[in-house]
Amino acid sequence: MKTHTHNKLKILNDPIYGFIRIPNSLIFDIIEHPYFQRLRRISQMGLSNLVYPGANHTRFHHAVGCMDLMQKTVRVLRVKGIAISEEEEEALCIAILLHDIGHGPFSHALEHSIVNEISHEEISLLFMINLNKEFGGKLSLAIEIFTNKHSRKFLHQLISSQLDIDRLDYLKRDSFYTGVTEGNISSDRLIAMMNVVNDELVIEKKGIYSVEKFLIARRLMYWQVYLHKTGLVAENMMVKLLQRAKELTNKRYDLQLNGTLNFFLNTKVSASDFSESILHEFSKLDDIDVLAAVKTWMHHSDKVLSTLSKMIFYRKLFKIELTDSPVDDNDKKDRIKSLREKYHLSENEANYFVFSGTISNQAYAKEQPIKILNKKGKLKDIAEASDQLNLQALSEPVVKHFICYPKKMLLA
Repeated sequence: MKTHTHNKLKILNDPIYGFIRIPNSLIFDIIEHPYFQRLRRISQMGLSNLVYPGANHTRFHHAVGCMDLMQKTVRVLRVKGIAISEEEEEALCIAILLHDIGHGPFSHALEHSIVNEISHEEISLLFMINLNKEFGGKLSLAIEIFTNKHSRKFLHQLISSQLDIDRLDYLKRDSFYTGVTEGNISSDRLIAMMNVVNDELVIEKKGIYSVEKFLIARRLMYWQVYLHKTGLVAENMMVKLLQRAKELTNKRYDLQLNGTLNFFLNTKVSASDFSESILHEFSKLDDIDVLAAVKTWMHHSDKVLSTLSKMIFYRKLFKIELTDSPVDDNDKKDRIKSLREKYHLSENEANYFVFSGTISNQAYAKEQPIKILNKKGKLKDIAEASDQLNLQALSEPVVKHFICYPKKMLLA
């Protein structure tokens, strides 16, 4: 990789991978940039620390870990005769470092609550375009790979596919910080088994069991961690809280807020109007803004806003029931009715305390197959190559329905 002289090369100590080397000073400068430093204040797992107290790691940890795995992957592929230039390696490191830079507060939990109709991937790309201007076009190749416009498609697969570097890090990292050992995959083994055939990322046959373990670990982590019912109810309560805050803002209530969060509550922002100035405003938004608002709103005169804030702050969460079949509409209506009568709420207010939804989990999507390379050079989808019968089942989405409602009395 090219080296730049104006910064010393640094190492970081990671609890999972040990020492991580920052490969050059362009990457060092990107990490030092305020846009990237903001990731230190964005939790990797939303509100999962209400279930797993150790899950306090951040998007910063994850991004830097991904960069380390990417460097290992490039080394492995080069040994196997896959030509990857220094410029491509640098671009891969930058693309994976910045792949999650567009996440808002609490990561996925509030993805569509603060800004509308724009995903974190789209915001990540806007950040990358902006940084590219600032760094004089040095991120152009990274953006090409990130957006899958580069002629070598396997480079994009390393950033985004069913066995990408992102997943290899977050499963291992989230397993480590939650203590849920079922997610502890062997990322080193999976990387060692990677190869490229016909410009496609594949796994050598010796790695088939590691891929099976990876897919099963992913399924278990989704049900046990990412879709854990306590985390799910906490995240939905936070979404409801921000929904109420926006509603009150539209009615010209004073929410006693200043600054960035106030701007986004007052301004409807979607993909079409996400200007450079709005991006700069978004770059100041993090978990701290939302937590400070929750503390402030605990004392607000609006009973919905204050009650939800207290419940989240003191972890007095709603009861959640998960079922395989859709929620009974009459049961939901009865709960809303009794809540309205007991607390003299309007129907609109009661809907903040009783609500339903669905979640789904698909561990393996056949539309983007993981290909296994046998000794004769033939490629086979993992679901067919594996003797694990349940891999076929893992490709079917599992949908569950839920209803949330207060356990007992609402906080006064």
